[in-house]
Amino acid sequence: MRAFLEQQISFQVFRDILDVLVVACIVYYVLKLIRGTRAVFMLIGLSIAVLVYVFSSIVELTTLNWILYHFLGSFLLIIVVLFQNEIRRALTRVGKTPLFSFLGPMENAMAIDELVKTSISLSNKKIGALIVIEREAKINDQIEDGIEINAHVSKELLTSIFMPSSPLHDGAVLIQKGRLGMANCVLPLTMKTDLDQDLGTRHRAAIGITEETDAMVIVISEERGWISVAHEGKLIRGIDAMALRKIMTNQLNPLDKADPSTDADINSPAEQQQ
Repeated sequence: MRAFLEQQISFQVFRDILDVLVVACIVYYVLKLIRGTRAVFMLIGLSIAVLVYVFSSIVELTTLNWILYHFLGSFLLIIVVLFQNEIRRALTRVGKTPLFSFLGPMENAMAIDELVKTSISLSNKKIGALIVIEREAKINDQIEDGIEINAHVSKELLTSIFMPSSPLHDGAVLIQKGRLGMANCVLPLTMKTDLDQDLGTRHRAAIGITEETDAMVIVISEERGWISVAHEGKLIRGIDAMALRKIMTNQLNPLDKADPSTDADINSPAEQQQ
């Protein structure tokens, strides 16, 4: 009997420890996911609302307590509404498939070649550009305006769009399902405050859209001609053609688990912003 009780107690302790570890991992992942995004400010605001509710209960502020009680009564619904983008990103990361997974190897190589050639051409001419490559998460609800193009991805077409004389050159182009879907798109800017001061609107928009979705973004700086890549809220700056091709290829290959930023650091004087 004693041995049985000891066994039950040991199992209960192990289960409690496992329970705490799982919850801790989930909390850590959630905090890591929303770090530096708009969700941080929403989480702070929600935490303040909870503290005010507790305070109103203690000092018996009846009206305020009643309002906050009914507001926080649907806590799970509030979480889903406020953090729908972050929840979508998390679920997408869990079940995501490689970039351009709907295309074959030849189509992958052709798309990569066109994007790399375009980036190098624009970089050499110091023409600013912002190219968003949609992956699993649909980003149409994250962008504003935009003119539908629906054309094959080609260096000539992309270059003509980003020429200073083009009426579409200020916005971003959106690559969807291996085609140039839209141009002149307005992207959300990142809320991060620890970025370099020399980062312009294009770079901040690139980081912003990758914080909200799993998209990959190529940015060309018109001041320095640098090629940068934004992915998962991180910006890798100053990469060359080889590094850009390797990053995109790694994203296409489901068997390659390497971090794309590692490859960029090897081949370029990259400055990574997180």
